Amino acid sequence: MHNDTQARGVRHAQPADEWKIEQGFDASELPLVDQTADNVSDVWSLYPESFKPSPETDGAKILGEDLNVLFAEERKGWHGYVEWEEYPEKKAKAHKILINRKFPPPPEFQLGPIPGTNPILEGVRWKMWHKAIGGRLTSVPDESWEVVLKEKDPEMLHLLQFPYNGEPPKRLVTEKVITPNKLHFIRNHGGIPHIEPDKWDLKLDGLVKNPRSFTLADLQNEKMFPRFTPTCTIQCSGTRRIEQIALYAGEGDEMINAPWAEGAIGTAKYVGISLKHVIKACGGLVDGGKHLELYGADTYFKQNEVMNYVVSVPWSKVKAHEVLLCWEMNGEPLPKIHGAPVRALVMGYIGARSVKWLYRISAITRPTKAPVQSREYLYFNQQSGKHNQKMIDGIQIQEMPVSSAIMAPLSKQVIIHDGAINCQGWAYSGGGRWPERVELSADGGFSWYAVPPGNISDKHRWAWRTWNFALPCEVEGWIEIVVRCWDNSLNTQPLETRSAWNWGLHVTSSCHRVKVYSVNKKREQTRKRLEAFRNHETGFVPITLPTEFPYMTWEEYDRFWDEHPPRDVQEEDRQGRDLSDSD
Repeated sequence: MHNDTQARGVRHAQPADEWKIEQGFDASELPLVDQTADNVSDVWSLYPESFKPSPETDGAKILGEDLNVLFAEERKGWHGYVEWEEYPEKKAKAHKILINRKFPPPPEFQLGPIPGTNPILEGVRWKMWHKAIGGRLTSVPDESWEVVLKEKDPEMLHLLQFPYNGEPPKRLVTEKVITPNKLHFIRNHGGIPHIEPDKWDLKLDGLVKNPRSFTLADLQNEKMFPRFTPTCTIQCSGTRRIEQIALYAGEGDEMINAPWAEGAIGTAKYVGISLKHVIKACGGLVDGGKHLELYGADTYFKQNEVMNYVVSVPWSKVKAHEVLLCWEMNGEPLPKIHGAPVRALVMGYIGARSVKWLYRISAITRPTKAPVQSREYLYFNQQSGKHNQKMIDGIQIQEMPVSSAIMAPLSKQVIIHDGAINCQGWAYSGGGRWPERVELSADGGFSWYAVPPGNISDKHRWAWRTWNFALPCEVEGWIEIVVRCWDNSLNTQPLETRSAWNWGLHVTSSCHRVKVYSVNKKREQTRKRLEAFRNHETGFVPITLPTEFPYMTWEEYDRFWDEHPPRDVQEEDRQGRDLSDSD
């Protein structure tokens, strides 16, 4: 007979926060319930495991080698860069160090409260991995944070300190159609290398006729390569992930699955050249080359393996001049944090394909097996999860679908208005499509108002459109504002987050919803009540705070009941006589 192992388990001391646990506010502490087990002993882990750190074992002792020599910088002027892909034996030694150490699990930010700090998450594991490998990687976390503080605006919201993940606050996301460099979101997968431009070169090899290298001066030679100057939006596949997390928890790596909000998107003017022209300068593809591997100089970790950041894009994308090599952003040399000296710009794709600190491109026959391509950024069926997922079950995410978001008003904000609520936000569609119409609803998505064309920024093939609109609203109390976008192919967004949810928590393409408390000043009673709050010098927010002054006189109260029947029904006989005083 199968029984609930929780019911048959050994009683334990009541935790002080049991109410929070049983109500799901701290669900990471909930025990596993295996209803197929006959005995409690059959359950391998009834309660979540506590992390027990292993004694710190020096990597040099594990390998019997000097880590400063083994994992040293090998190219002059390339600071913070360690080459992994050319040296399988070096990878194997790094792996040996990692498997002989025990590192903490990711911080819990889905089944429990998100920390109210900035940075929100520290990236302790990632820092420990770098220091465990040692050598040149030891100081990379601290050096990277120094770059963040120097190159990014103090207003940035730091989701993850290392590897750095940050977005601007909503009030600044669409303040300008072109995102200032200091406010453009950053989604890093490793530390920030510093490569001197005059020491940098790009190696192009693999299935090309004539493998060769190019200096920055070569790429900037307009006699060899015509320049492209697109206005382009880069969007992280995790944009608006917090909505999926609020619905159901999913995979919880603090870096891959960082709790992004609506600011993981930005638009800039870039200068660069087409990768197609560079491949042509190498004589073109040969021997069935159909994909291009893009290598970044940052160091990446996955399941105790160490590597450089590598992804791939198909030749069809490159052939269409939709993959650029860029060295300028918004009229300035590319900032270090954005991939200087040269980064890839894969227009219309998820940001993860636009490799920063680009140093090598290799032509191959099929998509790369590198983990960022083969094991991450996969879109799973909703029944896929920790219990059954396989890499081949997920769709590799490339083009971004149509999406939009409300930047103002903010969620759960109290809005005093005169029949229309001022809203603003962004709309975007990947793959070379563009927002054609933006619509808003004040009733949860039942009726929609189109944003006038004059209230939407100019169209670009590869960029977002920002918008603003005075949304008609006569209703008072809690309402739900919803935005949706239609692109030029008439693609639009699913209405509910549930439709977009997936185990990796990627691509929140559903309509963005914001609940606000509507106070319509056009209504006389509301206007008088607001004046009363002002006269009593009493704050109106938070909305949950009880009103502590009388808001109706007893004379008004009595007058109402004099003019209206009482709450209860008056009993009468068949002739209409009052029976209320009868026995």
